[in-house]
Amino acid sequence: TMIINLKNTFLSARIYYLSLEFYMGRTLQNTMVNLGLQNACDEAIYQLGLDMEELQEIEEDAGLGNGGLGRLAACFLDSMATLGLAAYGYGIRYEFGIFNQKIVGGWQVEEADDWLRYGNPWEKARPEYMIPVHFYGRVQHGDGETKWVDTQVVLALPYDTPVPGYRNNTVNTMRLWSARAPNEFNLKDFNVGGYIQAVLDRNLAENISRVLYPNDNFFEGKELRLKQEYFVVAATLQDIIRRFKSSKFGSRDPVRTSFDAFPDKVAIQLNDTHPSLAIPELMRILVDIEKLEWDKAWDVTVRTCAYTNHTVLPEALERWPVHLFETLLPRHLEIIYEINQRFLDKVYATFPGDLDRLRRMSLVEEGSVKRINMAHLCIVGSHAVNGVAWIHSEILKATVGEQTGSVVACWWLAELARIGEDYIADLDQLRKLLNFVDDESFIRDVAKVKQENKLKFSAYLEKEYKVKINPNSLFDVQVKRIHEYKRQLLNCLHVITLYNRIKREPNKHFVPRTVMIGGKAAPGYHMAKMIIKLVTAIGDIVNHDPIIGDRLKVIFLENYRVSLAEKVIPAADLSEQISTAGTEASGTGNMKFMLNGALTIGTMDGANVEMAEEAGEQNLFIFGMRVEDVEELDKKGYCAKDYYDHIPELKQAIDQLSSGFFSPKQPDLFKDIVNMLMYHDRFKVFADYEAYIKCQEKVSALYKNTKEWTKMVIRNIGTSGKFSSDRTIAQYAREIWGVEPTRQKIPAPDEPRE
Repeated sequence: TMIINLKNTFLSARIYYLSLEFYMGRTLQNTMVNLGLQNACDEAIYQLGLDMEELQEIEEDAGLGNGGLGRLAACFLDSMATLGLAAYGYGIRYEFGIFNQKIVGGWQVEEADDWLRYGNPWEKARPEYMIPVHFYGRVQHGDGETKWVDTQVVLALPYDTPVPGYRNNTVNTMRLWSARAPNEFNLKDFNVGGYIQAVLDRNLAENISRVLYPNDNFFEGKELRLKQEYFVVAATLQDIIRRFKSSKFGSRDPVRTSFDAFPDKVAIQLNDTHPSLAIPELMRILVDIEKLEWDKAWDVTVRTCAYTNHTVLPEALERWPVHLFETLLPRHLEIIYEINQRFLDKVYATFPGDLDRLRRMSLVEEGSVKRINMAHLCIVGSHAVNGVAWIHSEILKATVGEQTGSVVACWWLAELARIGEDYIADLDQLRKLLNFVDDESFIRDVAKVKQENKLKFSAYLEKEYKVKINPNSLFDVQVKRIHEYKRQLLNCLHVITLYNRIKREPNKHFVPRTVMIGGKAAPGYHMAKMIIKLVTAIGDIVNHDPIIGDRLKVIFLENYRVSLAEKVIPAADLSEQISTAGTEASGTGNMKFMLNGALTIGTMDGANVEMAEEAGEQNLFIFGMRVEDVEELDKKGYCAKDYYDHIPELKQAIDQLSSGFFSPKQPDLFKDIVNMLMYHDRFKVFADYEAYIKCQEKVSALYKNTKEWTKMVIRNIGTSGKFSSDRTIAQYAREIWGVEPTRQKIPAPDEPRE
């Protein structure tokens, strides 16, 4: 049923999106929608006596990502196909994706995600395009040429998954590489009796694509991870060059291909620094194998590559130890040193005598362990660098020079019959909703859709969690990876404060709330795991207190993933986006909540800034420090105890955590959390506590007035069009890749043709 767009030739650039993560979720519904077959399929399944929703629940999530970075990659693939761009996603076919999270006794327990156990109907193995990837070995210089020899070979076997555009007869490809040992792997070395071990050792090679590293915004400098990063890059670049050579732009000269047209016909987008080795690898191919002069090869490389930076958190930035490169990728280390030397020569020529600047800008960081700074490599080796939100790009500008900013979000179907269905392909059309902001019947319709979503999600929670919640309560939702900078702890302090207020005045009217917090903690991240335990412990006390009743409920949403996001986001009333200003590069969940009729309580951080600009700050619940306030507080010195001493409700909450009020069987359970908050909190939770609590009071006050609340919801939905990944990709295409997107909608089989 999929019609391949044969116009996707080399007439303009082909775009190669390189990412170590593609957080695709489920494919069935998206494919039916994009092919315009959803109604026909629903009807056919119904006629067979089956239920389409039940069928969809059977599909495993393709959880090949940790959070925003991988989800963004999935949305971008969708948008590139929808805009008719000849684009390929390249990544790793992890046998085990992001772990499944079980909550046992309030603690996170990880379970392997064996998502391929029953096969994957969407993929097609392509053994005819299998590619060798080299590791280890040594570099041989001589006779005017350089060779990387005595390497170990691992084969990269590609699996292709179709990526259909929205009703436009375009189907692009996501190609994921799986590691395979060559047949002679270790066998040539075995002694008598060593045959079995030699065959078992094949796993060492194949482990490269075994499992996704489960860290979000944290760098883990393990050899296996570096192998994964080089594996995807090496296989992909060989594939790209093979395709280029077979086009009419690759020279027909059997001795030498001309790469003059390469940057005009090939655009490589690096999704964060994980695929940064594409830069030295392309140089290695061009200089060592294709025999280009260094300067020519460097010009081709820089004009081909572009880099998207995803974080400014220092612990997240990739800095690989030189000794790992020496062993695993010796030739690439030489190339990086050469790139660095030439770059620093230029810096020194511009700023003679400024040794401090040279040290700051070097790709090689000196210290007890010599490291390669991969972000610097990407910046030096790319023609375009961008952040993922305006504020993030501004922060980057202060450190690395000019950037081009852009924001991303996926479109999530909202039930907005008033403006037809064209908004799906052009979210700017949501602005038409602003014409209905005072229309009584439309206000009722929007409130009704939200209430239906809440009832549906309440039924899901009752079935899955055996917990009965009040569907008329305010659904207060914070779903994202568990991380100190995202400040789930600030949310917890608000819940404790609400609990204490109800207990203090049990006869007073309180707006009922169901607080839902969900997300996975990296397995080695102790504080994040403690935060999950705290949420569940607070829930155990709050949910079983008869005085509280259904005025406050706290639920930890287990195993938050794409398919659960699709259920909870449309049901949310309030979206918690409360990271410390200057720490969230963008956030993309915030935009999906906005598009699905939730109001945002948030700091001026990440894309919240642009959301406030689009909708008007008065239509979001903005609180707390701005970036400049955080910087000021850093200069002055943040002292948590000052806030603890001067805010009685904050002191009460912290004392309850210290005394074991929420962990009666283990009074010291939360001492690490209290100690961190009091004495070494990088993210200044107490500094925003008072403003957050006051802002939450405003939220409750507005929620009492359904009409005014819904009008604010309409203003938010109506101004969320900017956050379509289609708009972002159109901007990338024009500003970074130099191609013009085309949107050609073809009537679906479901709809009448003109």
